Amino acid sequence: MSSFHKLTIKEIKRETSKAISISFNIPENLKDTFSFKAGQYITLKTEIDGHEVRRDYSLCSSPKSGEIKVAVKEVKDGTFSAYANTTLKAGDALDVAPPKGRFVFEPNDSKTKNIAAFAAGSGITPILSIIKCALEEEILSKVILVFGNKKTEDTMFLNELLELQHQYKDRFSIQFVFSQADEDDAIFGRIEKSTVNYVMKNKHKHIDVDAYYLCGPEAMIHTVKDVLTEHDIDENRIHFELFKAAKPAEIEEGVTASGKTKITVVVDDETTTFEMSAKQTVLEAALDEDLDAPYSCQGGICSSCIARITEGEATMRQNNILTESEVAEGLILTCQAHPTTPTLVIDYDDV
Repeated sequence: MSSFHKLTIKEIKRETSKAISISFNIPENLKDTFSFKAGQYITLKTEIDGHEVRRDYSLCSSPKSGEIKVAVKEVKDGTFSAYANTTLKAGDALDVAPPKGRFVFEPNDSKTKNIAAFAAGSGITPILSIIKCALEEEILSKVILVFGNKKTEDTMFLNELLELQHQYKDRFSIQFVFSQADEDDAIFGRIEKSTVNYVMKNKHKHIDVDAYYLCGPEAMIHTVKDVLTEHDIDENRIHFELFKAAKPAEIEEGVTASGKTKITVVVDDETTTFEMSAKQTVLEAALDEDLDAPYSCQGGICSSCIARITEGEATMRQNNILTESEVAEGLILTCQAHPTTPTLVIDYDDV
C-alpha cells in the first residue's frame, strides 16, 4: 500500500494568474521511491482548517529529470487549490504519496513511434510529462499536441511548450485552440469534431499515429475518442485520463435484501470484518471503521482506491478507470462501489 512521506517544497512558480507549479526536495533515500513513469500522479495530503485534505496532481516533469513537480490550478470553491495558490511557500512541508496511476507512456527507442495528445486546461500536466519523455527518450518519434484554453494568458506552461517546440522543431508540433481569443495560427473555439479532423486528417495526414493520449474534461475526451473511433482507430491505441467526471448516477435503494452487508476488508495484511449499510460505498464504510484504506479523489477518476473482490458482489456508480476485463477479474473502485450481496470480501493488497 502507498505510504506518505513528508517532503519540503523546493520551489513554487507562478504559471498563470490562477495556477502554480510546485517542486519538491527528494531526499537521497527516497529517490527510488519517487521514480515514476510519464503520466503518473502523486497524492498530496495536508490539514486545512482542522480537516485532512487529499488531492491528486499529475507530475509534469520528465522521468529522467529527477524532478518531482506538479501544477495546481485554483478552482472555484477549491479547498486545496486555493490554499496552494495563496498560502503555500518554499520550505513548507506536505505529506506526499509515491507516484502511481495507469495513464502512462513507456518509451521504447528501439522503434519509431508517433503520438498525438489532446489536452484542455490543466489536463496538460500529465501530457507535458509524456511529451518530454517521448522527445527525450525516443529520438526519432514525432509528437503532435492539440491544446485547448480560454486564451493565451490562461495557458499553463505556454513558454515551456514553445521552447520545446523550438528545440524539437522537426519532431514536435502544437495546435493551440482558444475559446475566448482569436490568435494567429490558433483555432478559435473548443476542441470539437472539426478540430480533430482538421489536425489528424488534414494538417498531419502524412503522420501515422501509433498512440493517442487525451486528458481534460469528460466532454472533450468523449468528443475526441468518438471521432478517432469513427476513423477506425483501435480503442487500445487511445489512452485517456479525466480531470473531472460527470455526476455519478444514484444507486437504487435496497440493493440487498436486508440493506446491510457483512463485509471483510483486507488492507496492509490486516483483516477486519464489520457490518455496513448498502447505501454506503465500500470506501466510506472502511474509513468509518478507521481502516487505513487508500484513497484520494473519491470521485472515481483516480486509481488510488482500487481493491479486489474475493467473495460476493458489488456495483459501481461509475467507472472511468478499470477495463471490462479488470472488472471481470473482480477489481473495483471502492469509492464508487456498493455491495449487492449479504456478504462481501475485498482485498486492497491483491491489486
